[in-house]
This record gives sequence, structure tokens and C-alpha cells, in this order.
Amino acid sequence: MRRVLVTAFKPYDCWQNNASWLALIELTKAMPASPEITTRLYEVDFDHVREQLEADLMGDYDFALHVGQAPGSTRIQLEAFGINIGGHSRMLPDEFQPLAANGPAAYRSALPLADLARRLREAEIPAQVSYHAGTYLCNASMYLCHHLIATHGLKTRATFVHVPLDTSQVMDQDEILPSLPAAQSARALQIILAALDELPETAAAV
Repeated sequence: MRRVLVTAFKPYDCWQNNASWLALIELTKAMPASPEITTRLYEVDFDHVREQLEADLMGDYDFALHVGQAPGSTRIQLEAFGINIGGHSRMLPDEFQPLAANGPAAYRSALPLADLARRLREAEIPAQVSYHAGTYLCNASMYLCHHLIATHGLKTRATFVHVPLDTSQVMDQDEILPSLPAAQSARALQIILAALDELPETAAAV
């Protein structure tokens, strides 16, 4: 049976919840029989993500699906690239640092993201491939996961999935923000997981 690592983040900044974790909670209410899924909740901290990823990826997973929230997004975004730079909003861009000193400039997901996005749209879930995961922890998860896969010669194929805010998160916001119910984001994850379970041992990238 295929094995998949699915990760989400804890709340950060002004958010009392994180849409990624709310989606995983919904996912666990109706876990598929296959593939075998392991869920993890990560701290919003570069060092924690780095250490936890290295420990988790030693679990010999076929796939790693990292999930995070994207305030302002109107759809599910399947991230194609992770870039070798990291920083946060309180830093100037010229203060950002490489995530891996000797790593390549970027890694590209080997998963068929365009097909996954098509499947989601066919299920009436708004989705698209994205080519920039930012420079914060979502990008760091994507990049560091691929760097660890390459460094340790792992079979794991991975991507990062950005989900919109859950509807409960925007109810008390002064700013008008788009949202998607966590149950719908979880449905998107179920569709992605089912598609991953169908993939051959090797698959071409988008």
C-alpha cells in the first residue's frame, strides 16, 4: 500500500486557526482505505520545520503532501516550485537567507500537478497550478522536503498545496476575504490522494 505524509501548520500572526489544519481535521473524519496516510502538525518556525521534516521523511513515504493556508486566495493552489530562500514579513528582502547553503536555486515537483488541478476543477473545486509559493514557511516546506529527498536518495515525490482561508476564519475580519469551507478543502485533498494512489512508480512532472 502506498504511504503518504500529509502536513499542516499551526496558527500564526492574527489567525486563531490555520485553514490547513482545519482541512486535515475534516480529512481525518473520512480517511480513505488507501493510501495509508500519516498526518503531522508543524510549528510556524523555520528550525522546527527543518528538523521535523528530516525526521518525518525517514518514514519511507511514497508521497509528501504539505498543506498551508493562503489568505486572499480564491482557489486551491498546487505549487510547482520551491526556491532556495527564506524570510518573513518583518525582514527586508535583502536579509533573507538561503534555506540550504549548497543547495540548488530551486526544486520542481515531480507530481502531475496540471492533471491534479484538472481533476479538482472537474469536481467543481476551484484549483490551479502555481509557480511561486512565496518565501516563508510554505516555500521552505516545499524546498526543504525536496532537498532532503535529494540528499538522502528517497523515493518520495512531493508538492505543497495552498488552501484558501476557511469560512470560519473570515467571519470577524474587517477586510473582505475569500474563503472555502474546510470540508471542501478536505475534499480536494481526498481527490489528490486518490490520484496519487493511482500513479505508477515513476511519473513525469508537469
